[in-house]
Amino acid sequence: MAAMGAAPDHLFNLRNQFYLGAYQTAINNSEIPHLSPEDAVERDCLVFRSYIALGSYQLVISEIDESAATPLQAVKLLAMYLSSPAHKESTISSLREWLADSTIGNNATLRLVAGIVFMHEEDYSEALKHTHAGGTMDLHALNVQIFIKMHRSDYAEKQLGVMQQYDEDHTLTQLATAWFNLAVGGSKIQEAYLIFQDFCEKYPMTCLILNGKAVCCMQMGNFDEAESLLLEALNKDAKDPETLANLVVCSLHVGKSSSRYLSQLKLSHPEHVLVKRVASAEDNFERAVQSVA
Repeated sequence: MAAMGAAPDHLFNLRNQFYLGAYQTAINNSEIPHLSPEDAVERDCLVFRSYIALGSYQLVISEIDESAATPLQAVKLLAMYLSSPAHKESTISSLREWLADSTIGNNATLRLVAGIVFMHEEDYSEALKHTHAGGTMDLHALNVQIFIKMHRSDYAEKQLGVMQQYDEDHTLTQLATAWFNLAVGGSKIQEAYLIFQDFCEKYPMTCLILNGKAVCCMQMGNFDEAESLLLEALNKDAKDPETLANLVVCSLHVGKSSSRYLSQLKLSHPEHVLVKRVASAEDNFERAVQSVA
């Protein structure tokens, strides 16, 4: 968890790898010597969150036992929540119990996981109840995402201002600036594109960076460049949900079939928002057809 303070960050490289979507690299480079006990817990959280991002939910669930520190228990809850729709209700119930516990309820990682879970549930007011106080760069960045999803760019801009005041060059500040610029649109799209271009020049390409750049291209009408970037991302991870979802949209704009990408998305990520929207549209169409039959 990127704390907002002046102490040296021994996990700087590991954090950057995680933030930019280089999850396997983060896992491979996680053996960092001479960490304090607190930093060791944070390192483990980053590693397990990387496994979660790669879809290895059961590994996280099995490796974090009941004696682990609160931040790790929170990460385990996130893995359980994402592992199966059947686990959602019980996981959210446990999460609410922990948040109500005065001894651990204010833990930054627990509040972050609460924000992520309730954002997934599209219960944004509940998410903000636990994240709005901030305290870490991760929490402020999540607040920016939540406000963007609520179409409240004014509040997102205020959160972004807090991050910029602390560290304008922080990777999360740069990412949050790009998200905000994409949400605002217009001339800001080019600024977002330049941020992702800068990441491309500084760091190894990841699906996250390539998708960010591709979304900018699509919003600027450059669908051929977007398709090229997305196919490059697909070569890195054939099951990445955002790559598949963006390829569905991009293919429609370049006049190509999107059915294969949509089928892959349905199989590997049945809970993805695009899959749900397509299913809803298909149901509405069927009802409309039946009503006039």
